[in-house]
Amino acid sequence: MAGILWALFGIAAGACIAFQAPINAQLGRGLGLPVAAAMISFLAGAIVLGIITVVFTRVEGTVLDWRAPAPWLYVAGGCLGGFYVTAAVLLTPRIGATELMAFAIAGQLCAGLVIDRFGLLDVAVREISVGRLAGAMLLCVGVLMIRMF
Repeated sequence: MAGILWALFGIAAGACIAFQAPINAQLGRGLGLPVAAAMISFLAGAIVLGIITVVFTRVEGTVLDWRAPAPWLYVAGGCLGGFYVTAAVLLTPRIGATELMAFAIAGQLCAGLVIDRFGLLDVAVREISVGRLAGAMLLCVGVLMIRMF
């Protein structure tokens, strides 16, 4: 049962990304500067997550160890997210939400295969099986079909 709930949570997260792109694109058009929409998206998210972090640390009695993570970890995720959100703001009006999501998912899957295969960033090593490779290839074929048809 827990596996199904986690899968549904992942699907909901993906749906949020699909809605986020056109919302941010519309904000960018309204502002007249797409990159400003990406900045506002991150600012709003940072405020909400800051509040959630304060609530969780108080409820759970957790104390954050700010010195434990490597310094580069404090900026890497935000930079990668900033690149994605900015790209989504710029691409959504040009190629549409469906194509953007298809390309983004294909990129995530291919990067995920590499990360798993080599155990990058402390992820458990998972071999690239025939099933995983076939699934990735089918997804890439799907991306091409979305793009061309």
